[in-house]
Amino acid sequence: MTFSRRDGGFFHPMRHYHTLEEVSVKNAWLTIGVFDGIHRGHREIIRKLVTDAHVNHAPAVLLTFEPHPANVLSGQEIKCLTTPDERAELLGSLGMDIVITQRFTRDLSSATAFEYMSRLKRTLDLKHLLIGYDFALGKGREGNANRLAEIGAELGYGVEVINALSDESGVISSTEIRKLVATGNVGEAAKLLGYNYTIGGEVIHGAGRGRTINFPTANIDYPKQKATPSNGIYACWAHLGNEKFMAATNIGFNPTFTPERQIPSLEAYLLDFDRDIYGEHVKLDFVSRIRNELKFNSVEALIWKIQEDVEKTRELLAGK
Repeated sequence: MTFSRRDGGFFHPMRHYHTLEEVSVKNAWLTIGVFDGIHRGHREIIRKLVTDAHVNHAPAVLLTFEPHPANVLSGQEIKCLTTPDERAELLGSLGMDIVITQRFTRDLSSATAFEYMSRLKRTLDLKHLLIGYDFALGKGREGNANRLAEIGAELGYGVEVINALSDESGVISSTEIRKLVATGNVGEAAKLLGYNYTIGGEVIHGAGRGRTINFPTANIDYPKQKATPSNGIYACWAHLGNEKFMAATNIGFNPTFTPERQIPSLEAYLLDFDRDIYGEHVKLDFVSRIRNELKFNSVEALIWKIQEDVEKTRELLAGK
């Protein structure tokens, strides 16, 4: 792969690969990690990597993993803030040239740091490795910053360590953001992410009850590996192609009608909107939580509350 400079940067679009074997590159400047959410802390590393790589006429490369290593190693079910494609799209917008999403397996985790870095050196012609302060790889996480620097001296690549980005709440981490999303605190999550938390998917047919009460909703088939905000009503921006609409969004079990539901549904009522969008993709930006999900004793009480939710959505999104 040849990289040409234009106006101080490399030609894009960014390339997204799913195995190392697909990649052919020279003089790579690399960072490695899960990078779930591409939050403000991640962006410090990414910004520095992209800037320094391009100054040195080298491609900026990011290697990430799917599924989350903890899902494989400890059996935890960690819901992701970003799917691999969402992650790659965000990274491309930040100037990354190549994103590699490698499948994480037990076999991969058993490789020593030297074995894995030797493979990256051969595949990527690795010249410079930029990592976070707490990064480690290889069997038993033995490949910490000091060990990776030792390996780099032997294999011929440099290592640079970036300190964690902190704010008034402490170190910014994907773990903390997942906790905020899980409790419905999407406003605080947005402060740490640097953007509103998003979920998207295809609009599918639901029960059609919303239309019968004059509040037709878009029932969204969202990726089930995504972290979902706690059940409740949220003020969101709905993106449909290049269009953007206010949306009062419900996550939950619709206890008034379907208390037996096991998997939360995601339904958005797009304000000032009246089109058939079945089969189309809608992305929701979660801006603010309005209230908990409630069970109503009558359809009339439900309608009254939805009207209130719609007005609250207008109020919260006005000017944003």
